[in-house]
Amino acid sequence: MNAIIESAMQRAQTTAMPQPGPVTVRLLRDDAVDRARWDAFVQACPQATFFHRAGWQRVIEGAFGHRTWFYLAEQDGVIRGVLPLAQIKSRLFGHSLIALPFCVYGGVAADSDAARGQLDDAALALARSLGVGHLEYRNYSPAHPGEPAWQGKDLYVTFRKAIVADDEANLNAIPRKQRAMVRKGIKCGLAGEVDDNVERFFTAYAHSVHRLGTPVFPKKYFALLKEVFGPDCEVRVIVREREIVAGVLSFFFRDEVLPYYGGGMPVAREVAGNDFMYWNLMQAAAARGCRVFDFGRSKRGTGAFDFKKNWGFEAQPLPYEYHLIKAESIPDVNPLNPKYQLFIRVWQKMPLALANALGPYIVKDLG
Repeated sequence: MNAIIESAMQRAQTTAMPQPGPVTVRLLRDDAVDRARWDAFVQACPQATFFHRAGWQRVIEGAFGHRTWFYLAEQDGVIRGVLPLAQIKSRLFGHSLIALPFCVYGGVAADSDAARGQLDDAALALARSLGVGHLEYRNYSPAHPGEPAWQGKDLYVTFRKAIVADDEANLNAIPRKQRAMVRKGIKCGLAGEVDDNVERFFTAYAHSVHRLGTPVFPKKYFALLKEVFGPDCEVRVIVREREIVAGVLSFFFRDEVLPYYGGGMPVAREVAGNDFMYWNLMQAAAARGCRVFDFGRSKRGTGAFDFKKNWGFEAQPLPYEYHLIKAESIPDVNPLNPKYQLFIRVWQKMPLALANALGPYIVKDLG
């Protein structure tokens, strides 16, 4: 009899419990409350990154003029997933829908399969309606393993490493040869300074990318990053007395620091300016409570890849995914493509002032 009563009570409780509602997808609204809810989800979701933050919508639209669609999935009034997307439509570099251009990580961040599926469907429907060549997810971890419709390529890796609160332990974790370069910068009297604007940083950055033969981002882009992300976007400049040596713009997210844009003046090679710069940032970040140093994305076979390996960081493949819509193959827009080598050599010989003037018109479509 007791078993019958207990079973009846369980059925009654199950019947009384409200069933979860359907997952619905909509666009992020342009108001402070909706953006705050979006960012609160991003802060809490393990799959989300700094590049899922709502502020990127303002940055991409304001700095480059690209159209964006920031989708969120809700269930019973609770955000269950987000997917920031932006369109790049270029005669030179093709037509694409990306999550998210100018960012190294992206794709869907969700806490349920239902939300993830609904966001995928919304992205594919949008990609087809726009007639893009491809839809691209810049995943940090595989999102559609074994699904042939989503293709990948083994080009990009990221470098991440744990750091601790002790400077000496962090320094000793750097391989000997690289540690010697850091000590060289210290002996040369280099020091780090944090700026509230991007002026000095931009000088070092523009000189550096010009030497590499890469178009420069507009200064307003960096200023907008600093304005939108506030204290989570730091501008650090390395100086020798009053001389600019190098500069780095970094993002802070949870307990991570991400040095994202950096560059050095010609003198940086003589005084190990770039080596000291990253060490100086690591020190400051560890003191701030960061426990992960994210050295960011690099392409295999590049100097940046080798530089980061020399710091003792292990390469972690980035499983970017491409869903072809109108394109017949995965795009290959990167400096390692042989067809861009002549452009790079010409750009390196161009006067710096001219390169700084023309660069923003090209780089906005590279994404």
